[in-house]
Amino acid sequence: MLYPLLMQAPVKDYLWGGTKLREKYHKQSDSEKLAESWELSCHPAGPSIIANGEAAGQSLEQYIEEKGRSILGTKGSGCREFPIMVKLIDARDNLSVQVHPDDTYALKNEGEYGKTEMWYIIEAEPGAELIYGLAREVTPQELADSLAGGTVTELCRHVPVKKGDVFFIPAGTIHAIGKGILLAEVQENSNITYRLYDYGRRGADGRPRQLHVKQGSEVSALAPLPLTVSTETVSLSEDCRARLLAACPYFTVCSISLEQTVHLSAGTDSFQTFTILDGSLTLEAGAISLEMQAGETVFLPAGLGDYRITGRAHLIFTTL
Repeated sequence: MLYPLLMQAPVKDYLWGGTKLREKYHKQSDSEKLAESWELSCHPAGPSIIANGEAAGQSLEQYIEEKGRSILGTKGSGCREFPIMVKLIDARDNLSVQVHPDDTYALKNEGEYGKTEMWYIIEAEPGAELIYGLAREVTPQELADSLAGGTVTELCRHVPVKKGDVFFIPAGTIHAIGKGILLAEVQENSNITYRLYDYGRRGADGRPRQLHVKQGSEVSALAPLPLTVSTETVSLSEDCRARLLAACPYFTVCSISLEQTVHLSAGTDSFQTFTILDGSLTLEAGAISLEMQAGETVFLPAGLGDYRITGRAHLIFTTL
């Protein structure tokens, strides 16, 4: 029987991480720094584990293998791997200036998907900013010179951020999350990052962190991105309106402000997943009732059918 799967997320302790994932979302780790929680993941570097029901203790990937790929839906039937990842990210310090390859380059050179992603800003400290592409069009030589001289940030667009801001980052976009930002990320199922610049930091082994200037230069877009803000609303059901955050060939992401009971349905076209950013709710599907709190994520298999959610909460809702 298909049922809503509550996810237990692996946590990453990268050196730039903070403490908000523990304080706000009660993530557990022996590490002092909690940088990322991989809320929905079938990636071998951090698979999500099912926390409820008959499949408790299995990874999401194991569950899909057991039940069949039909639970991804018709939109996911042609995917080579599970198509997306969902993360919560707490940046106490600046992340490296980086870039991700597209699918063609990544599959040829790395053996996995490339990475297009989107960010939703949950919290931002005063003065927080991120790097979002280049400030102007540059030549390959200009980019190469800036990387060699450690001045690439001078070519980049620095964007102040606040709660509720959304950024869509196509593969090839030079970018970086700045310190003081807590965000939700939806991305392709990939862990490929090419670091272009890292402020001279050293890793836990005391050595300078590895850069990937050659690969990064090969995949970086040399023109700036338009800075657009989505204001579109969509109907997910007769009683559920949502803010559309991103829609692309890899994923569709909405923001739901839940204030009452809404009725939804996971049809055969795509699985659904949502992460609670604030508040709490009750999810009911048939005889299953699931209490969920901020920082928790659920996977709803394609073909699950009708369900309803009740409570006061803010959700990031994702489908293919």
